[in-house]
Amino acid sequence: MGNKHGGGKSFSSTELTPAYIAILKGNTKFSESEIRQWYVRFRHDCPTGKLNRKKFVALYKQLYPHGKPDNFCKYAFDTFDTNGDGFIDFQEFLIAIRSTNQGNLDDHLAFFFDMYDTSGDGQIDEKELTKLITAMYDLLGEVDRDYDKDPRKRAADIIAKFDADARGEITRKGVQYILDSVVQALVDNSDRRFIYVEMAFFRRWWNQQSDDMHEKVKRLVNEGRLEFISGGWSMIDEATTHYNSIIDQHSLGAEFLHDTFGECARPKIGWQIDPFGHSREVASLFAQMGFDGYFFGRADYHDLIDRSVKRTREMVWQANPNLDRQSWLFTGILPLYYLSPPSFCFDITCSDQPIMDDKNLHDYNVPERVETFIGAALAQAKVYATNHIIMTMGGDFFDQNAHEDFKNLDKLIHYVNLQQENGSDINVFYSTPSCYLYALNKAEKKWSTKTDDFFPYASTPSVYWTGYYTSRPALKRYERYANNILQVTRQLNGFSQSNLRNLIFDLSEAMGLAQHHDAVSGTSKQHVANDYAQRLSDGIDRAIEVINDAYGKLLSKENRTIPIPNQFLCHYSNISACLPIEEQKQFTLTLWNPTIHPVTIYYRVPVTRQYLIYDPIGNLVSAEYLIIPNTTKNIPGRMSSAQNQYLFLASLPALGYSTYYFEEKSYSHANSTPFSPASGAYIFRPLFPEALPVSVTRHINCTKTDTVQSALIIFNEWTSQEFNLYRNTSAIEIEWIVGPIPIDDNIGKEIIIRYNTDINSEKKYYTDGNGRQVLERIRDYRPTWHYIPDDPISSNYYPINSRIWIRDQDRQLTILTDRSQGGGSIYDGSIEIMVHRRILHDDSMGVNEALNETAYDKGLVVSGKHILLFDRPSDSARLHRPCAQQLFMHPLATYSLPNISSYTNYSAMFRQSWSALSDAMPLNVHLLTFDQLAPKQYLVRVEHYFELNEDELYSKPVTIDLQILFKSIGRINEMTELILTANLPLSELHRLVWMTKDKKSSHIDMLRKLHCH
Repeated sequence: MGNKHGGGKSFSSTELTPAYIAILKGNTKFSESEIRQWYVRFRHDCPTGKLNRKKFVALYKQLYPHGKPDNFCKYAFDTFDTNGDGFIDFQEFLIAIRSTNQGNLDDHLAFFFDMYDTSGDGQIDEKELTKLITAMYDLLGEVDRDYDKDPRKRAADIIAKFDADARGEITRKGVQYILDSVVQALVDNSDRRFIYVEMAFFRRWWNQQSDDMHEKVKRLVNEGRLEFISGGWSMIDEATTHYNSIIDQHSLGAEFLHDTFGECARPKIGWQIDPFGHSREVASLFAQMGFDGYFFGRADYHDLIDRSVKRTREMVWQANPNLDRQSWLFTGILPLYYLSPPSFCFDITCSDQPIMDDKNLHDYNVPERVETFIGAALAQAKVYATNHIIMTMGGDFFDQNAHEDFKNLDKLIHYVNLQQENGSDINVFYSTPSCYLYALNKAEKKWSTKTDDFFPYASTPSVYWTGYYTSRPALKRYERYANNILQVTRQLNGFSQSNLRNLIFDLSEAMGLAQHHDAVSGTSKQHVANDYAQRLSDGIDRAIEVINDAYGKLLSKENRTIPIPNQFLCHYSNISACLPIEEQKQFTLTLWNPTIHPVTIYYRVPVTRQYLIYDPIGNLVSAEYLIIPNTTKNIPGRMSSAQNQYLFLASLPALGYSTYYFEEKSYSHANSTPFSPASGAYIFRPLFPEALPVSVTRHINCTKTDTVQSALIIFNEWTSQEFNLYRNTSAIEIEWIVGPIPIDDNIGKEIIIRYNTDINSEKKYYTDGNGRQVLERIRDYRPTWHYIPDDPISSNYYPINSRIWIRDQDRQLTILTDRSQGGGSIYDGSIEIMVHRRILHDDSMGVNEALNETAYDKGLVVSGKHILLFDRPSDSARLHRPCAQQLFMHPLATYSLPNISSYTNYSAMFRQSWSALSDAMPLNVHLLTFDQLAPKQYLVRVEHYFELNEDELYSKPVTIDLQILFKSIGRINEMTELILTANLPLSELHRLVWMTKDKKSSHIDMLRKLHCH
């Protein structure tokens, strides 16, 4: 462990000479008086002036007589013994005291980091921390180590809390922060540049800094030397995210940057260096956010080879035919993901040779280093189209010591450019992606174009990163649920004018983090996934406060004489459980419709009693009293005693709520009539060319009522599907339950649902991009290179964020999903969707942990929903577009327990229905965002969500009156149209102009000052 803190020479003398005191004052920051007081105590306990291990343990045994300090003392002694001589002298003792008791926070953290980092590799993993916690328990004599006190669980929880990069470990940079080092390095040399991407972590650092540091950073930003790119809350995944949440998380980061630094900090570049495939819709959104360009690191290895030969690794992505040239975005594939060229990693985490430029030393290496670098530059230039190339100089956990990194780069730049005196035409300088893009733009080149996307991604032959489209299905669903709550909370806050936006921030932030490419993607370790879910849960708890305040204003009538009952969510309604209402004689159900169109939905309420149900105008509701299937009741962790559920049709106004009052009744009846009828987190690589059925036997239970016809198919004890066809609807709802997936045979399994038809789909199928655009897919085909199939299944899987369909000339089958999943059409006429995975081996792609999710000591059980729609292709859009929006922006149910014994008394004091709209809105218009920024100031996003030419009527442009749409908030006095992230008026946006090889121009001009060479 030695020499982690050692500050200079360690004195062996036990006398406090003036020279020794001076050294101690410099190394410990103690005063002379304090040093002398500590010295007296130290000499009393250690007359020889040195403390050996045995004496050290003896001292701790005196302090902790009921514990066993031996293990803890082993770690502590090694940390105290900074020079590694096997003794603790007075100077080392003082440094330890300073670090553990009287130093600043950085001193404490650095000291304990060294104690916990038992391997000395600059990282603390779960194994190391578990050992230390166990040693601490021994020290304290703690014998209770069950449940939350289990050392392994506590270690996992601690790492999840402080593991900012979701790597499953804590690094020193997570303690002392890279930015401290980088800012000083930039201040030291005005030539240097640095880029930063994720605002969640930057804001955390920023809030801990002094005013002096704030001024330094603002100066660097204004000078263009510290540049924010992308600027979202996190670097998003592109396969499993929804466009609503992508916009929100980028807007959250943009708002922070605008409020903190102003226009100079506005991101102008998309930087997606680590995600595992790239979406056309994301590129379109980036263009609408005002970005000039977009760079990423990963592309299919076939595609990269082809583009490298053709020198088309940089292109103009025509990302949205509905927006035409407004969506064009210059796009570049970086040379080495985001890493430094081989042998030029100068970070302390690397072992490459530094630049040794002292000719008097034997390790002088400037000629060799310069020659190698020039060779790397020339090789890279061969696969790019201009005489400008970009070299990334970074990597995971880099710049912990930015001074060292930049010092080597300073030397490298100097000596490479010095070769120009010998005829070299290579010029190297610090730059940023914005400046590089500007240089490419000035080259006036005509660029190739791309109109499809970069899915699926294969890193090597037969290694397709398509499994993560489905990985961690419960987290994927929870993220959608949390977004639903976030949008409703914003609406309620705005329409009630509660002005409680600050209470919504926690959920907004948690949602921003959840979009990370190792979060909703399902590619993090289990304890990190748990932390993402916990953050969402905590944010939801704060949002409930806003919901209650808003409903307090909207529900209450003027003559109300009793307190307003609190609203609460039933988080387990997806498994037919709502514990708070089970023993109640009366309760209310309030459903908020977040869309701008009236909706009617069939809603289920689990109960232990029978009730009369009153609608908002006092009529008794006709409801079915149904048995909850055993497949639901047997889900592990379901603690509800409810055996039955009410099913009824709820009618909800546009952008408003309806309240249903439940009152216990004293008689019972039922009216249902039976009738008879190696894969890993990232990679999907099935063992067999054909899916195996989960069971050859099936049990089918059919039920028919006035409201619904149902068929429950039980395949085995861990797989079931329930088909529901509701009265007066054309959609078939399928509720599936999968798990615990058995692993007794030591084989992991990936569960798919396959829907077979006789539709003549001719190898074609269609999937959405991030819930918005729909792209045509062709089995075993890629639009931009000659593709030779090497895996018939995983190579044909694509992300499904909201829908997938197949069709022929007369028929179309569309399937809507309630979360992101992976799937495709492996055979003509069929659609298959992967719904759950349990994998026993890691895929060696970075997680270092098998995807083996458990709950209640069993494999995780997951339930979900698919909606099947059948129609003619020409009519399908007017069915699947609004249905998909309603599934995504589902009415939010809250319950309350009013202390009122009858519906009559309740209705006298509470308003049971309310709508923010005074007029109907066109079907093809969707309210994406309604967010109160300040009193009488609102952020509104309204979209036309039909695509061009997909519907004869609803694809046409439409005009709406925003004053009518938002009449409930009062008169609109002023309105400014903004870019998508709401951080710049649209009229002030000027983007770079790009010419394509077909001689077309992106036509948007560029008038902006750039800090570039």
